[in-house]
Amino acid sequence: MKYTKLPHTDIKVSKICLGTMTWGKQNTQEEGFEQMDFALEQGVNFFDTAELYSVPATPETYGTTETIIGNWFKKSGNRDKVVLGSKIAGPGPYTAHIRENGFAKEAIIDAVEGSLKRLQTDYIDLYQLHWPERGVNTFGLRDYPYKTSRKEAENHVEILETLQKLINEGKIRQVGLSNETPWGTLQYLQAAKELNLPRMITMQNSYSLVHRSYEYGMSEVSMRENIGLLTYSPLAQGVLTGKYLRGQKPADARGILFPNYIARYQSDLVQQAVLRYEALALKHGITLTELSLAYINQLPFVTANIIGATKISQLKENIGSIHINLSEEIINEIEAIHKLFPNPAP
Repeated sequence: MKYTKLPHTDIKVSKICLGTMTWGKQNTQEEGFEQMDFALEQGVNFFDTAELYSVPATPETYGTTETIIGNWFKKSGNRDKVVLGSKIAGPGPYTAHIRENGFAKEAIIDAVEGSLKRLQTDYIDLYQLHWPERGVNTFGLRDYPYKTSRKEAENHVEILETLQKLINEGKIRQVGLSNETPWGTLQYLQAAKELNLPRMITMQNSYSLVHRSYEYGMSEVSMRENIGLLTYSPLAQGVLTGKYLRGQKPADARGILFPNYIARYQSDLVQQAVLRYEALALKHGITLTELSLAYINQLPFVTANIIGATKISQLKENIGSIHINLSEEIINEIEAIHKLFPNPAP
């Protein structure tokens, strides 16, 4: 395994982060335990979860993933071996069953207390805001929704003050963002600097070979302000494994069980791009999965690559991507494909 540090801290984390959102829906607790055991054995010490999980989000499955992780901590005694990230759910129609007061002070405190209880731990290493309150172009939305986005932005100062309180109480250690924009990120950084409040140190946004829009502005913010990207959906919900190519419909695949989650990756342009990347991988004797993950692993603004799997065989291949070193020739060929099909999936 390769390691780095969470920006602005001495917290060492594996470059591969274990994603957990399927536990409690597609995966049982026993399977979740198996994945955590295996990942830890392979040197993965960074786990990411959220109060919202498992996904798809429903009142019946709210918090189930955190509960599974908490039960594993209790059984294994491995809490001190894991750097743990979790998130408070943002507001919206799919989270009305959680709470309706967004990132108000009471909401953040309630979310942290609930997560700590389910996780059976005294602290969360990295606490993140799952998505903004104001409405931005994320989750398959290509352009900024200026007609429908809330005119009022988040109260950045109150949010940071609340997070500071929780840090002072020892309930969280560091804070980060998710699904944010350059403007929102800089608002948090400015407030933190001016008022001596907690600094956002990571950004968890989508990034894959078919969705590189993070490079439009956020990658510069990442590098100049030292905010590490924690990539999610690096395999584009499984599309970059090739399992949906040529009309394939594996019965137990996420995209078949929950088709809305891969709808943005089903265009003709995405299919053409994926076919090119698949041919490139075969040319160089690696799998499409390995190519897709290895490209992200070597990016200078990436702190960790969040991988998720429903099967141990998938998890093994995903973690193994850390040992794939792409040559300059392969990277140039990837960029040539990207030039032909720039960001076909929003």
